[in-house]
Amino acid sequence: GCARDWDGLTCWPRATFGEVVKIPCPRFFEEFTSFLQRNCTQEEHWSEPFPPYTIACGFDEGSSKGPEDQKSYYSAFWRVYTAGYAASVTSLITALIVFAAFRKFHCTRNYIHMHLFVSFILRAVAVFTKDAVLFADETMDHCLMSTVACKAAVAFFQFSILANFFWLLIEGIYLQTLLLLTFVSNKKFVWWFIFTGWGAPTAVMFAWVLTRIHQQNTGCWDDDENGVVLWIIKGPILLTVLINFIIFINVIRILVHKLKSQEGGGSHSSHFVRLAKSTLLLIPLFGVHYIVFAFFPESTGLEARLYIELGLGSFQGFVVALLYCFSNAEVQTELKKQLCKWQHQEYLTFTHKQGTLSRETSPVNYVTQLSLLDRISPKRRTSLFQDGVSTV
Repeated sequence: GCARDWDGLTCWPRATFGEVVKIPCPRFFEEFTSFLQRNCTQEEHWSEPFPPYTIACGFDEGSSKGPEDQKSYYSAFWRVYTAGYAASVTSLITALIVFAAFRKFHCTRNYIHMHLFVSFILRAVAVFTKDAVLFADETMDHCLMSTVACKAAVAFFQFSILANFFWLLIEGIYLQTLLLLTFVSNKKFVWWFIFTGWGAPTAVMFAWVLTRIHQQNTGCWDDDENGVVLWIIKGPILLTVLINFIIFINVIRILVHKLKSQEGGGSHSSHFVRLAKSTLLLIPLFGVHYIVFAFFPESTGLEARLYIELGLGSFQGFVVALLYCFSNAEVQTELKKQLCKWQHQEYLTFTHKQGTLSRETSPVNYVTQLSLLDRISPKRRTSLFQDGVSTV
């Protein structure tokens, strides 16, 4: 028969003599409705794909977006999301240091923010790790690649995605309870949030890994999954996105009610501006942009999905750190106070050194030092002793 084959775009499974293998177009292209076929010939060699990629997978010979153009396009997109995740990691680590360094920021709200920051950092690190392990070598045969390292990289990637979505959900739940109730400052609820935010993704990943090992232990676990394996990951993610979107709508409703009750005599334009600001602040915190394609097949609007979920999503951590740490008035005030304190300490240290140096180089101090040396010199001690003897 014909061995498993990687043609640079698709992995063709092992086939027996005369068998015709039929697979869908790879995710590399935009259209997924068409299929490709290859035949295992009598010489035990694979035939050319038919229909060709140029016809079956969404472009023709005269198209300006051939395979090489597609490859360069996705390569440029890789640079964009790599820059986005790098900016997110840098800003999130800085925000974590700020929240951890100042005791004033140690509260329930910021504890939840810090865990969300960690989930964004893990997500970025997982993307970098997956790219490094799976796609660093362009000549790699993805059909034959099935190592523990690449499976671990994919599993870590899936866990980071799940953890990030669960912590976005916890942010939504916390804000909802904050607007309705007053008990959330109790520390025991923080531990419930932590247990849910990290425990639920761990349980889901444990189930996914076991199912993968026993039902679909192929490749690096990054290939197309069957129904059960796919929904173990996709189901909880869709659930968190849906619940967060419902909470988002309810929070906006509560904000509208509160703005109207607080500014009964105010203009509608001021209400609208404040509501618009609140909404824009909540969108990255809740991950509302994920609802756009959450319940559509993955073949729907691939380019738009890439821009929204991968392009904008890579900068989501940066935006969250900017809005909820660096743009926070309380954080800015505390940082300014600390900066002034450091400057004052530097000034006192400088003036103390200058005062010490001036005293050491002063003429008065020089004369004083001479008189002191004269007093304790051996000659003066001897003369004093002789004077004492003569008087006796």
